[in-house]
Amino acid sequence: MTDIEREKRMRDLVVLVADPIRRYLHRRADAATADDVLGDTLLVCWRRLDEVPADALPWAIVVARQCLSNVRRAERRRTRLIGRIIAIDPPPVAAQDNTAASSGDSATATARVSTALASLGRDDAEILRLWAWDELTSPQLAVVLDISANAAAIRLHRAKARLKQELLKSEGPTGHVSHDEGSTDARR
Repeated sequence: MTDIEREKRMRDLVVLVADPIRRYLHRRADAATADDVLGDTLLVCWRRLDEVPADALPWAIVVARQCLSNVRRAERRRTRLIGRIIAIDPPPVAAQDNTAASSGDSATATARVSTALASLGRDDAEILRLWAWDELTSPQLAVVLDISANAAAIRLHRAKARLKQELLKSEGPTGHVSHDEGSTDARR
């Protein structure tokens, strides 16, 4: 492959995968980290351009997941090192900030889904995110998760069922409306 053909292939690949990978990373990391990992992912794509399959998106998501894992591992090492340094030479005591962060409205559907998703296992939550947010099909999920397409379809089905159960738990008794004693609520 000539340099011009290689450059064109990379440009086409970037057009295909950059936005979906950016969205994937922004849902899993802060903006700066996501942008750095996107750059790392595209660099790996350039270096391994001859290995990129025809259905490049799942392959690129695997690369992005691995790059993000590397960043998180490095961050954990930095955190442990800072902890050791603080243990040896603690900083002076600083005034604590007592400002409370405002909490969102937990009654919203988004909050309910987020809470239900957080209560699922890591693997269930990941396959649901890949399916719903990244719009991957079962065969694409199989590539990302390194499993068969059938196993991906089964895991997705089970994860959806678990999410549904979590959402039903958060709803409480169906059709239950509480009324104060003596109320003349016309909605009865």
